[in-house]
Amino acid sequence: MHSHTLGDWQHEHVFLGAAHERNERRTWAVVALTAGMTVIEIAGGMWFGSMALLADGWHMSTHAGALAIAAFAYRYARRHAHDPRFAFGTGKLGDLAGFASAIVLAVIAIGIGVESVLRFFQPVSIHYPEATAIAVVGLIVNLLSAWMLGGDHAHDHGHAHDHDHDHDHDHHHDHVVHHGHADHNMRAAFVHVLADALTSVLAIAGLLAAWAYGWTWLDPAVGILGAIVIAQWSWRLIRDAGAVLLDAAPDAALVQAIRGRLEQGHDSIADLHVWRLGPGHHGAIVSLVVDEPQPVDTYKARLADIAGLSHVTVEVHRCHGAH
Repeated sequence: MHSHTLGDWQHEHVFLGAAHERNERRTWAVVALTAGMTVIEIAGGMWFGSMALLADGWHMSTHAGALAIAAFAYRYARRHAHDPRFAFGTGKLGDLAGFASAIVLAVIAIGIGVESVLRFFQPVSIHYPEATAIAVVGLIVNLLSAWMLGGDHAHDHGHAHDHDHDHDHDHHHDHVVHHGHADHNMRAAFVHVLADALTSVLAIAGLLAAWAYGWTWLDPAVGILGAIVIAQWSWRLIRDAGAVLLDAAPDAALVQAIRGRLEQGHDSIADLHVWRLGPGHHGAIVSLVVDEPQPVDTYKARLADIAGLSHVTVEVHRCHGAH
């Protein structure tokens, strides 16, 4: 019996985004900034007896909580990236956090919409100078947060590792960006900041118009408009992150590329499963039926130039009618 080691056939299942640690640091910084502003607004509202300041502080606290979810998700995914309990790593934890944050965002949109409708029928006295100042400060904080998160919130893509081993699981690496590289966790954090900035901009516009022309109806009107826009953002994020969590095929073009490279001559794909493993990483399980079976590495080599295809399992079956 030959002595051997399985090291050449084994590999890790770490499918985190390429900018994972950088995004984690950015998110924690924004959490600290938002939480600090929340404490200041709530304390100021209680001290000066300002309901507007107090309400804005509690509103910002919900965003701080959602951002904290994103930050903890980054931390947990990084710390447990090598945990064998996760069959395909922790790359999809960001999608789970993004899904949860999107639900929080939807609740916020509903709350803004309901409060705005109520104000149509039950107008409240608005202290315009104070309320406008609060909205301006909130906008500055949100713009700073957006800058800290960076403009690549939806363009992070991961890297993979290449192994020249004779097994049916393979990791591919290339430099061509493919669809499915979005970091839904960072996207959720950015959308929360963007939603807060939008409410601040609309609030400033509505307050100034109402203050100058007496259009008190404009304040709740822009509130409803903001709620609709935020709800749309939330729905898109729920849809995209939910599809990943349910292992929906990430991209028809990716599936077609796999078929195009493997279905050559009389070779046919009997079964194909493609799903997302994490930002910039996809997995594929392929069952091939061929007349003249070749080594598994031959078929995997055909897929080597497909970007983001990080984990591949290939089964090869001889056609029953082949001689």
